[in-house]
Amino acid sequence: MQMMCVPIQRTHSYPLYIHHPNLAPKIPFLLLKSHRFIPSSVSASHMGFPTNGAEADKPLKFLLYGKTGWIGGLLGDLCRAQGIHFSYGSGRLENRASLEADIAEAKPTHVLNAAGVTGRPNVDWCESHKVETIRANVVGTLTLADVCRQKGLLLVNFATGCIFEYDKDHPLGSGIGFKEEDTPNFTGSFYSKTKAMVEDLLRNYDNVCTLRVRMPITSDLSNPRNFITKITRYEKVVDIPNSMTILDELLPISLEMAKRNLTGVWNFTNPGVVSHNEVLQMYKDYIDPNFSWKNFTLEEQAKVIVAPRSNNELDTTKLKNEFPELLSIKESLVKYVFKPNQKVNA
Repeated sequence: MQMMCVPIQRTHSYPLYIHHPNLAPKIPFLLLKSHRFIPSSVSASHMGFPTNGAEADKPLKFLLYGKTGWIGGLLGDLCRAQGIHFSYGSGRLENRASLEADIAEAKPTHVLNAAGVTGRPNVDWCESHKVETIRANVVGTLTLADVCRQKGLLLVNFATGCIFEYDKDHPLGSGIGFKEEDTPNFTGSFYSKTKAMVEDLLRNYDNVCTLRVRMPITSDLSNPRNFITKITRYEKVVDIPNSMTILDELLPISLEMAKRNLTGVWNFTNPGVVSHNEVLQMYKDYIDPNFSWKNFTLEEQAKVIVAPRSNNELDTTKLKNEFPELLSIKESLVKYVFKPNQKVNA
C-alpha cells in the first residue's frame, strides 16, 4: 500500500498523517510522535496522576481492554502504526484477580479501557439486561480503576457524553454546551444512567482520564457501529443537532493524552454540532447522489424505541485548548470521512 504523508500544524511537535496498512482503507489517522513525559510537579493539577509511565527514559507499554470491540480494535491498530508496545488484557473487568494477573504479565505504563456494554443492536438491550449492564459498566470499570490506582497506573477510560439532554440552561441551537464539571441530567436510558453513575464515582480517582465520546464516526462506512452507517440504514431519522466524535481524528489524540498523563473528565467530541440531516446531505453530496431519507419527530421515534435517546451539545473548550489543531465537527467530517470516500464528482 502506498504511503501518503500530509504536513499539519506543528503546535505540539507531532508532525504527520500516515496511511498505514494495518488501519482501515483510506483512513488518514493522525499519528502522534512519542512524547517524553513532563514530571507531574510541573503542573500537578494539569498533568494529574504521577504514573509509572512518568519516567522519561521508560518505554511506553499500553495495556488495552476491549479487544473485540470497535474502539478497542482501532486503538490496537494505532499502537501498531505508532510503534507503541501494547497487549490486550484477557481478564474480566469485574474480576479483580484477573486484572491483577494481566498487569503483572504485561507490566504496562498505562491502561486504556474501551470495554463495556452498549447493547446489541442498540442501547435498548440494556433495558432488559440491567444486571449485565451494571456488572460491565459500573462494577467492571470501577474495579479496573481501583486496581490501576493501587498499581500506580493511569487509566484512560472511554466513556460517553450521552448523559446530558438539552435544557433551559443549554437550549438547542444556543451554542451553550455542557461542560466537564456539569452534573448529568439525562437518565432516560438505563445505559446512560449507569454511565453517569460510574463517571461520578470515577471523579474520586486521581489516576483516571475520562473521555466522553458521542455518536462515534469513522471513514469506514461499512462498519455497523459507525453513526453514519446507522442513520443511512434507518427508515426514518430525527433531525437534531448533536456533538459527535470523529474517531479518525480523536483516537490518536487519546493516545497522546495518555502519554501526557492527562487526567480528569474531558468532553471528547469535535467542536460544534451537526444535525442528522446535515450528515445525510453530506453523504448524498459525496457518496450517493440517489440517496434519500425521511424524518420523523421525537414523539414518533419514541413509538419504535424502548428507551429515549440523548441529544446535546458538549463544550469542547478544554480539549481545544490542549489540542488547538482540533477541527470542528463539520470540517472533520469532510476531511476524515467524506473526502476519503468521495464517489461523486465535485
